[in-house]
Amino acid sequence: MLSKQYSHRLPVDYDVSAIRRRAAARGPMWDNTPGLYFKSFSLREAGKNGAPTNVYSSIYLWKDAKAAAAFLTSDRFEAVLAAFGRPDIELWLPLDAQAGPARQARWIYREDLPFGDTTDMTALREAEHECNHALAQRADTVAAATALDPAGWKLVRFHITSSRYDAEHPGDAYEVLHLAQPLLEELRE
Repeated sequence: MLSKQYSHRLPVDYDVSAIRRRAAARGPMWDNTPGLYFKSFSLREAGKNGAPTNVYSSIYLWKDAKAAAAFLTSDRFEAVLAAFGRPDIELWLPLDAQAGPARQARWIYREDLPFGDTTDMTALREAEHECNHALAQRADTVAAATALDPAGWKLVRFHITSSRYDAEHPGDAYEVLHLAQPLLEELRE
């Protein structure tokens, strides 16, 4: 598996309705993408739900690196470059990913958790599996995933939920404009 995210910071006065239209038009094109567990077309809107700025972001969980590389060298990614320029892409190694019973995503929360040099990595992986398992049992969970950032030695947690925005939920909240989930069912099995 491979997880990644890239974001486009937009001006505060940017017409985010254009982003909503883009996600509505382009999102369904991803619903049958080979090698993809999920892709979230996500938005943080300045001044709403804890967002200080406008950010349009794509968050992925790929089944394998080959599928992720195929996207980055495709016409689909050329369309991203033409519209927004070349983004910095964060890449992570998934430690655990599980799907919950919910099907309709409304929010995705990203939490970055640094850990120390003496962290027991086996215990950390087991703890993240248990954390995701507990989240996957909740009726509002679409998916929960944890990835390792080996460059920054931190964990990156994602929780995709069908619930309304929760200011108390850990991490940065992104509104899900469209969630393509071609292989997510495999994580439910």
